Amino acid sequence: MPFPPHPRTRLRRRSLLASAAGAALVAGCSAAADTTGPGRGTSAADRVRARAARDSEELAQRYAAVIAAHPALAARLGPLRAETVRHAQAFGAHPGSSASPAASGSASPSAQGSASPSASRSVSPSASGSASPSASAAPADPKAALAGLAAAERTLADRRAAALLDVPGELARLMASVAAAGAAHVYLLTEGGR
Repeated sequence: MPFPPHPRTRLRRRSLLASAAGAALVAGCSAAADTTGPGRGTSAADRVRARAARDSEELAQRYAAVIAAHPALAARLGPLRAETVRHAQAFGAHPGSSASPAASGSASPSAQGSASPSASRSVSPSASGSASPSASAAPADPKAALAGLAAAERTLADRRAAALLDVPGELARLMASVAAAGAAHVYLLTEGGR
């Protein structure tokens, strides 16, 4: 006998995130066994890791551009940008790249407000062919700038969550963690200021 449909068929955000995290853990655990063969999955995992590092660097540049264009948002965006920089480094970006906190002045909120737009342009665009707008172009309206950052975070988190099944265990766990952090950033950018 089939169960009757639940009166509330709409998934809640927490349920969806919990399901995604659970799927990531299962995928990460099962994918670890697939890479025991010599040279198996290494090049694909390296490409995914490199793209994830570039994507995080580009996102950090977008944060820097918005902070430079809207210094009043520096206190709110500075910690999110710093975390994005740490994500890039976790994926293998070099600490000395322009996405690093020292290179663009995100060591303190006052320094973040004075970051120059030229510092946010120093990393070359991704070779992945992403359709995101230029990292150096920040909308003049602060609300539009926040919405643009939230959209970029959402797109990147979704892309990383979708790639979980195609990467080995440790990388899958890292990507799941960073995707969850990206979802939290979306919330903080859209709902956190209300």
